[in-house]
Amino acid sequence: MKRELEDVPALTKYRNLPAVVLAGRPNVGKSTLFNRLLHKRRAITDPTPGVTRDPVQADGFIAGKPVRLIDTGGFKLERSPARPSPKRGAAAENVGAIDDLVVEKTLQTIKTADLIVLLLEAGEITSEDEEFIELLRPFQKRLVVAVNKCEGGRREADSWNLLSYGFEKVFMISAGHGDNVGELEQEIIRRLDFSKVLTADEEHRPVRVALLGKPNTGKSTLSNRLTASNDSIVSEIPGTTRDVVEGSFSWKPSAQKAAWNFIILDTAGIRRKAKVTENIEYYSVNRAIKTIGEADIVILLIDAQEGLSDQDKKIAALAHDQGRGIIMALNKWDAMPKVKNTFEAVKDRINFMFGKMEYAPIIPISAKDGTGIDKLLSTVITMYRQLTTQVETSRLNQSLERWLEENPPPYGPQTRFKVKYAVQRSANPVNFIFFVSRPDAVSEAYISYLRNRIRKDLGFSMIPVGVELRPSGKKRNT
Repeated sequence: MKRELEDVPALTKYRNLPAVVLAGRPNVGKSTLFNRLLHKRRAITDPTPGVTRDPVQADGFIAGKPVRLIDTGGFKLERSPARPSPKRGAAAENVGAIDDLVVEKTLQTIKTADLIVLLLEAGEITSEDEEFIELLRPFQKRLVVAVNKCEGGRREADSWNLLSYGFEKVFMISAGHGDNVGELEQEIIRRLDFSKVLTADEEHRPVRVALLGKPNTGKSTLSNRLTASNDSIVSEIPGTTRDVVEGSFSWKPSAQKAAWNFIILDTAGIRRKAKVTENIEYYSVNRAIKTIGEADIVILLIDAQEGLSDQDKKIAALAHDQGRGIIMALNKWDAMPKVKNTFEAVKDRINFMFGKMEYAPIIPISAKDGTGIDKLLSTVITMYRQLTTQVETSRLNQSLERWLEENPPPYGPQTRFKVKYAVQRSANPVNFIFFVSRPDAVSEAYISYLRNRIRKDLGFSMIPVGVELRPSGKKRNT
């Protein structure tokens, strides 16, 4: 009753995948090719140059072989200068600093690649192309060159001049239309070594954790700390992260022998719709929200100094509705006043604001200095165990008999009903079906009673629990 293996991303089924990096200057079509090779829209594409900032990775099949594909930010010789932001008065939105970070991150990613696909644009080679080609000389044995936007043979004649730069072969493709992409795929597979690829079963797949929250709550800082890397670009400029940045790491609780494997999904900050004015941010926010469905557990990052917002409630509600585990992490706790009972007061306020989500753990952390990280990860493990627990039907119905004895259904002509038996429909997300003589007669209060007893008696204290009432041949979702 777990999610079908086909619904779990490829990263959970394979380990040690060869990494293929797409590189080139801005707006040559790297993200479009990335999506084409994956056969799904994974990276944000937009005519605006420089949309991709962090390296975006995803696992998929190219010509039937599993690979890890990485889309990088564009290589730029000229960086955008710092400019004042009209929304922040005198504060400077240092776009140039972000450009430098994007280029640095691209070069770091290239060094770790098993294969580099250099993507150029059909037509005249620019000074940025030439500079990038020179930088890639040391990686010549791991390089494949493709010229994009050659649909229908457009500008192919000019593109053959690239052979003068010492390339043995150049692939003329159209990422947007798919022209000759199959030939490029065959070349990629031919150049990769799959001898180290391992298959992981469902029981030992990594726990997928999504980091969500408003902009500037510390998601990228936490992601980098967990993965012991600089995969996510960290900046004080809100909206720095646009795509979902995946990272992986292992962590071993002190009391256990085996280490746990995790996938971290660092997402764009989610603002209110009224504040989202650019197309790029719109797609970033939608992608972040979609990540909830791809994760096992959502860590909602809340700036402890700024406190809660309605947006935090909406994010948590989305995770709750999809049955995901939710942990509320109060980040930047190191900057909070050292006053007795501060945490208890903040926790009480959160529980008041989130109403029916008192089951969700609340943990103070500092992504910057690492405080509370061990407790956060141990909570993730405990929560994942609850999400994947399958209760035996006999045990469930024995418990149900006791619950009905302790709090019998109301007795009356309009309110009377009988709960005959129950089954667990699924794990991760956790859902139960109760077969009832008259589902419409069951009050919300009694449904809450059953749900709370499931949490208390069957070991689901930290997670959302779905309850469905079903007569013979019909059902009612609650």
